[in-house]
Amino acid sequence: MEVVEDLLIDNLKIYQDDELYRFTSDAVILSKFASAKKGDVVADFCSGSGIVGIHYYALNKNAKSVDLVEIQPELANLSKKSIKVNNLENVFTVINQPIQSLSKEFNDKYSLILCNPPYKKAGSGEVNGDIKIAMCRHEVTVTQEEIVEVASKKLKHGGRLCMCQRTERFTDLVLKMASVGLEPTKIQFVVTELGKAPYLFLIESVKGVKPQLKILPEFVNKGV
Repeated sequence: MEVVEDLLIDNLKIYQDDELYRFTSDAVILSKFASAKKGDVVADFCSGSGIVGIHYYALNKNAKSVDLVEIQPELANLSKKSIKVNNLENVFTVINQPIQSLSKEFNDKYSLILCNPPYKKAGSGEVNGDIKIAMCRHEVTVTQEEIVEVASKKLKHGGRLCMCQRTERFTDLVLKMASVGLEPTKIQFVVTELGKAPYLFLIESVKGVKPQLKILPEFVNKGV
C-alpha cells in the first residue's frame, strides 16, 4: 500500500510502498554526509524511491539539477509521484534504466553522484524471496564495482562520488575507487553507540585529485 511520508524539511513529502523496498536511516545519513557545492549537477544511482536525492536537495537547494536513476519501474514511479507532489519537476528527472546502460551523453556530466548501493555481495548470504526487495539488498542487477566504474565515467573532473557501505566491504570499495581515478578524500564510520564497532561507513571520493584523505569523527546513528 502506498503512503506519503513527511521528510520534516520544508513540508517536503516522499511516496513509499509497503510492498516495495523502504528506505532506512542510512539513506538520510548519506545525504547529510555529502559535500555540497552551488550549482551541483547531481545523480542518485540506485535511487529507489528517491530518498537520497530528494533529501540531499532539501538540504542543498542551490543544486542545479538532480537525476534519479533506478532500474525498478515501481520505485521509479514512486519517485515521479514525490517529485510532482513537491513541485520539483524543474529540478528532478527520473531515469528508469540500469546505471550500466547510461549512454555516453552522460559522460562527464555530474559534479556529484550519490549512491546507497545494495550491501550484499553477489553470491553471499540468503537472498530475499521477493526479487523486488532482493534487488535493493543484494547485487542482483548491479555490483559495487560496476557502480564505481560507471560513476568514474559520468563524473566531470573534480566531481565527487559519495557512497555508504557495510564495513566488511571497506577495503574492496576504497581500492576500486582508487583504481579508476576516484581518490577517497573523506571517510566517516557509523556506530549505533560510542564504544561499539562501526557497522557502516560513508565515503566521498573525487575524480582526478591528489591524495588528501580526511577521517571524520564517528557518527552515532540512534535510528537503527
